[in-house]
Amino acid sequence: MADTGSSKGRRERLRAETTAEIKDVALALMASGGPDAITLRAIAREMGMTANAIYGYFATRDDLITTLINDVYTALADAVDSSWEATSDESPAARIHAWSRTFRNWALANPQGFRLIYGDPVAGYHSPEGGAAPDAARRVCTGLTALAAAAWPHAERLYEGSEFAWSDFDAGLLGKVRPAFPELPPAAVALALRIWGHLHGLVSLEVYGHLRTQTASPDKLFQEELAQLVRMLGLPQQR
Repeated sequence: MADTGSSKGRRERLRAETTAEIKDVALALMASGGPDAITLRAIAREMGMTANAIYGYFATRDDLITTLINDVYTALADAVDSSWEATSDESPAARIHAWSRTFRNWALANPQGFRLIYGDPVAGYHSPEGGAAPDAARRVCTGLTALAAAAWPHAERLYEGSEFAWSDFDAGLLGKVRPAFPELPPAAVALALRIWGHLHGLVSLEVYGHLRTQTASPDKLFQEELAQLVRMLGLPQQR
């Protein structure tokens, strides 16, 4: 009698391996030809499969793109969530440095993924309602809000007289942020996005290669930006 359990397990393993290969090929195509190069037909050709066989894994190209975005964003969220473990120093400055270095290191190690979630739009792609990776995106923003929360006692002065209201921000994000940080005012979420802007700008320039002819020391530039950010926020220096 055939071992149906073993056969099923082998089929599931082969399907998982093929699905992973499809996603790897899609990102490789994006790296070489931009986001428009991601098509199921092109992936099938690269893998030596028929287009119809690919449809057995992803019914449409949009399904594949949505899965890629969710996987990539989740990997980023996992990385920055673990950044707190990178230092024993829990000071606000140390937390900003740890989170920021993790964000940059992940982006440089995964440039195609970074471009997919933060850069070039895929022509004709329609994301599902609520976005392709809403939970992961909100986790990243919640981590940034944790940085803002740690910095807020020192940085609150920057927002004296500000008119930010909770209605200025995404309801899904607030559903995670407000229970986690019930004492924070709306302006602290604005501070979180401001911190992100400082980090994201330089990382984007580096990922897209725009710093190559401008500086031989992009790491030094990034570290100095962090130091300036910490000083601007009025945070005590790392111990």
